[in-house]
Order: sequence, then C-alpha cells, then structure tokens
Amino acid sequence: MVELISNGVFLYHGTDIVPADSSAALDQHEVFNKERTYKETMAYRILMDHQQHEGDQDLRIKFDALTSHDITYVGIIQTAIASGLDKFPIPYILTNCHNSLAAVGGTINEDDHVFGLSAVQRFGGVYVPPHLAVIHQYMRETMAGCGKMILGSDSHTRYGALGTMAIGEGGPELVKQLLGRTYDVQRPEVIAIYLDGKPKHGVGPQDVALAIEKAVFANGFVKNKVMEFV
Repeated sequence: MVELISNGVFLYHGTDIVPADSSAALDQHEVFNKERTYKETMAYRILMDHQQHEGDQDLRIKFDALTSHDITYVGIIQTAIASGLDKFPIPYILTNCHNSLAAVGGTINEDDHVFGLSAVQRFGGVYVPPHLAVIHQYMRETMAGCGKMILGSDSHTRYGALGTMAIGEGGPELVKQLLGRTYDVQRPEVIAIYLDGKPKHGVGPQDVALAIEKAVFANGFVKNKVMEFV
C-alpha cells in the first residue's frame, strides 16, 4: 500500500516520520524547521555542490558529465557547432546502442556512428562503438558516483541508487552545457519515499517502482520534484 502525505513530513533520527502539521512537529519547532531540514537532504547537498549562482532558490547547474545515444547526439552536436562549439568542456559520452538495437540484420544509420566518432576525435569526449554497451549500463559502470550530476538526452537517465542525481532532458539543454551555459531551474521540492516492511517472495525493485508510479503519476504528486528514498 502506498500512502501519500500532502502536507509534508520530517524524518526524525533517520527512522521516524513526523507529519509537518502534527502536534509533535509543532512542539519541536526548532528541530522541525522546514528550511533547516530541507538543507539536510541528499538532494540539496548535491544541487548546491553544482550551483553556479548565488543563493539556493534560483539554481544554475553545471553537470559533471553528459551522455547521448545515436538517436539524439547528431542533432545536439550539430546545433552546438552552429552555435560556436570548439570543444566538449566536460566528459560527453556518445553511445551507439539505439539505432543498432532497432536494426534488423545489423547496424542501421552507420553514418550517425561515423559522425559521432569524428565529433569525439575533434572535440573530445568518449565514443562507445556499436554492440559494446547500452547507454545507461555504460554510464552506471563508468561515470556514476556519489554526489555527481549527469545530464542525458534520454528520458530515463537516472542513477539515483548509486548516489548520482541524473536528469533526462531534451537536446537543447545538452547544447547549453556544451556551450558552457547552465541548467536553470527553481529549487525543487524533495519528496521522501519511506519504505517499511518486506516484500513478498517474487516481488522485486521494479514492482516497487511500478507501485509508486501508479500512486503518483496521474495526480502529479512528484511532478518537477526530487524523489529521495530515505
């Protein structure tokens, strides 16, 4: 069962969930201070480590690494070149796993792969040849790490289990990073995901994820927010 608490909660001693509007929270106002406790979240600390602007409300983020696959990187790099790109300022990993996997009988759109290789040779970055690795497998094994931020042109770019705040975005946001610009966003709210009990035999992490999605997707409960498992 998934219970949604709309008015906010505090996590006390790392184990106790206290609703923000409860008498316990009111009695210990100094401890249960919304701004103070927000700054104790993992999300806040990672975001502020990558903040390029003053304050902590209007975020101007620069990422540690970028990644794209062969369906998206051509347009991104061409746009960046047209805008004055002279080198990749941070590691940019180009994988060749989507066109390849979609092919019947072999690799399609090999011209994309040649373009990607030539771009890495010219601007830097990492080129992962076809049939060697899938984008997220490669990023998890080589680039993810506690406290890092990664931006990918793929909707499910996220490596939170490894302590990495990774975001899937449209190509223009990667172009901005390649040109030394920032990812601009208002400081997001953090949604605590607190699990208790134990799953039944045969229930795995994907089942838990799907149960959460069923509870929060249609009502927008976590839209534009950070989900932090506590």
